Amino acid sequence: MIPTLVGITLITFFIMKLAPGDPVMLKLMFAGEGISPDALAAQLQSQKPPIELPQGYLEFSEKVAQSVHGGENFQETFTYKSFHWIGENTVFYGKWLKNIVHLDFGLSFKDKKSVTKKIWEALPVTLLINIVTIFVVYLVSLPLGIWSATHQGTVMDKIVMVKLFIFYSLPTFWVATMLLVFFAGGDYLDIFPLLGIKSDDFSELSLFGKIADIAWHLCLPVLAETIGSFAFLARFSRSNFLDVIRQDYIRTARAKGLPESKVLFKHGLRNALIPLVTLMGTLLPALLGGSVIIEQIFSIPGMGMLSFEAVLGRDHNVIMGIAIISAFLTLVSLLLADLMYTVVDPRIKIR
Repeated sequence: MIPTLVGITLITFFIMKLAPGDPVMLKLMFAGEGISPDALAAQLQSQKPPIELPQGYLEFSEKVAQSVHGGENFQETFTYKSFHWIGENTVFYGKWLKNIVHLDFGLSFKDKKSVTKKIWEALPVTLLINIVTIFVVYLVSLPLGIWSATHQGTVMDKIVMVKLFIFYSLPTFWVATMLLVFFAGGDYLDIFPLLGIKSDDFSELSLFGKIADIAWHLCLPVLAETIGSFAFLARFSRSNFLDVIRQDYIRTARAKGLPESKVLFKHGLRNALIPLVTLMGTLLPALLGGSVIIEQIFSIPGMGMLSFEAVLGRDHNVIMGIAIISAFLTLVSLLLADLMYTVVDPRIKIR
């Protein structure tokens, strides 16, 4: 797990270095009145820490370039530039890797705030939205999928499957926009708040009032994020349960005279949960990443909006911080999924 994580950090770091664009140039483009681009460039350049290259690095790169190009000016050769780029960024990578071990992802290029602090400010909002969404999705879709599988071919099953197919085909951004238009002061009803996660007078409310205010703001975002996930998981659980109840051991259990409820839920459901455990392995990174579309449409200051703004502003430190935390949570999720396999299926053993 640790070597994989180190490999991910290495690839992430160098991909970000290879990406086009420069936050310094963005600041030069949007320099305020009275500040010349040259002055701003000099100011930003002075804030950069000096580069400390390994001892003997320049001499080594010069020898390599001279040996390849027969004594040409090594500063103008591609080989020297390549070695210089790799060596310089390798030093930066070592320092960056040392810092992220202590959860120090540096400062944001946008506002010079700590990246770790910005992530911790946005994380609770995203966790709240996604935990509620996942709880609602699993609470409704799993029983519905099992019911649909046990009533396959009936009229109600066909109606439910058609509705789920329609829900699954609806784009999330369209659903969110329609909810705002119909229920948040658009052309129709004005029931729910339009933007944000809390009201302007939130600090003056009681504890119960604060909980109710946040829940009222979460209704539309959670509903918009739930519809597509709900349809997908219900169809997924239905297909898995159908595959299981067609197996020979299920027919054998029925032939032995076991009650139908025991056949379905003790023998069938447990095996049908194995693919769902694999799917649940993606929950932790999903909780962190949030929904960029939902948070952007509803102006919710969560991880999704933070990622979106970081990409637009080429805020490399924020992007790499979010990417590394997401990669770590993905590995943890895969590990937890492997452990959950042993609970769901006794045949699987950890050695």
